[in-house]
Amino acid sequence: MLQATTHFNGSLIKLNDADNVLIARETLAIGQQVRVGETSVRMRAQIAPGHKVAGQRIARGEPIRKYNAVIGRAARDIEAGEHVHAHNIELIDFERDPGFGLDVRPVDYVPESGRATFDGIVRPDGRVATRNFIGILASVNCSATAIKHIAAWFTPERLAAYPNVDGVVAFAQTSGCGMSSPSEHFDVLRRTLAGYARHPNLAGVLVVGLGCERNQVAGLLESQGLEAGRALHALVMQDTGGTRATIEAGISAIQQMLPAANDIVRRPVSASHLKIGLECGGSDGFSGITANPALGAAMDLLVRHGGTAILSETPEIHGVEYMLTRRAVTPEVGQKLLDRLAWWERYTRGHNGQFNGVVGPGNQQGGLANIFEKSLGSAMKGGTTPLQAVYEYAEPIDRAGFVFMDSPGYDPVAVTGQIASGANLICFTTGRGSMFGSKPAPTLKLASNTPMFTRLAEDMDINCGLVLDGERSIEAMGQDIFEHILRAASGERTKSELLGLGDHEFVPWHMGIVS
Repeated sequence: MLQATTHFNGSLIKLNDADNVLIARETLAIGQQVRVGETSVRMRAQIAPGHKVAGQRIARGEPIRKYNAVIGRAARDIEAGEHVHAHNIELIDFERDPGFGLDVRPVDYVPESGRATFDGIVRPDGRVATRNFIGILASVNCSATAIKHIAAWFTPERLAAYPNVDGVVAFAQTSGCGMSSPSEHFDVLRRTLAGYARHPNLAGVLVVGLGCERNQVAGLLESQGLEAGRALHALVMQDTGGTRATIEAGISAIQQMLPAANDIVRRPVSASHLKIGLECGGSDGFSGITANPALGAAMDLLVRHGGTAILSETPEIHGVEYMLTRRAVTPEVGQKLLDRLAWWERYTRGHNGQFNGVVGPGNQQGGLANIFEKSLGSAMKGGTTPLQAVYEYAEPIDRAGFVFMDSPGYDPVAVTGQIASGANLICFTTGRGSMFGSKPAPTLKLASNTPMFTRLAEDMDINCGLVLDGERSIEAMGQDIFEHILRAASGERTKSELLGLGDHEFVPWHMGIVS
């Protein structure tokens, strides 16, 4: 785990004694003389918060170090006080020693009797939920409109008689027919739909298909081991009588599910039942200093209490994968992670994708020059405990502790896979600001800096900028996040829930040929 060696005071932050770049804590003017430790640097440019400044002269070709990790090399001579960013950093790739298991440390698990608890919903089969929805799944885009109309019928007024039901939500999607099958894409879609169908946060599920699609409803259920019953109904529009008849039949099916869905009571359960999906989007230069390491500290606490932390976004660990392979509990686990990265290298070859080094405009504006720099912060969300397992996209997660699930870096797609894998709550760090929400597992959003948290207060749940402001240590912020997670899992509404987000963020991963 990368460690900072300085405190968050003054106008410049030096993250590690071996670094040759400093981070601007606030806007710095041209000519301004700034001291950090024993070093005094005169600014040769105006520097925005979160951006890098050369702390010393860096010769052309010399490695540029942040957190004592190489994020590139100088594309030209860079003088002390110059802005260091994409314009003068050259991305380089090089072989890294995976060091399988070298950083594995024993976890100081909390005894079961002393573990933290939250008020969860225990299903008859023992699964534990944090929310209580009824979900409607479309096997194909052609039934997407029908399921939206079914869900829309269940207004708050019509659900008033069922106060324990959080809502009826339609999970529409844009695939299911114009795709190759059998194929990896086809398998991923079915696995994702099945993951939602069996998710503990759904008290009942309705699956609706058209009838002539490649992803046949009967085949979907049979291939995924799903059986129709009191809590799982299926409709095929061509057999049911068309659009109007399907909507009416769908409404009737859900009305039959509602009494049982409403018959729940929250009760204290161990935090070991929590599976937290870890996500970041709109990252900035402070994300890897405040929000991500603080979330990592919270995940270390969760793991100690028997829970599960799910890191994803494979392109966003590119260049720092050794931080994870060194924590792999076996060489096989570490190698599986490397195999997924190799797959991504083949998958993105020849395309202008983030895996090939380029980060989005928002990331660049926030101070991140390339994917290696962004990856440094992204990986910190996973904390420091051993990497127990590596899963493919939407594969059911059956190991507790810190795990990795392969996914793209695109937020809705990554979170959809995490929820399908079993995540019952999402923690989403952001530096630029994100308006994301999710169902049936809610999202907590963590701001990396106080100005953004204040500006977007209606959307942000937790202000990790308090670390930068000197009001919280990383450890204290991690404790705050952990306690907030327990409250949210107990039913406290997140900001995205209060805004009604999550109905349009179901985005299964599209892969391969569309025909």
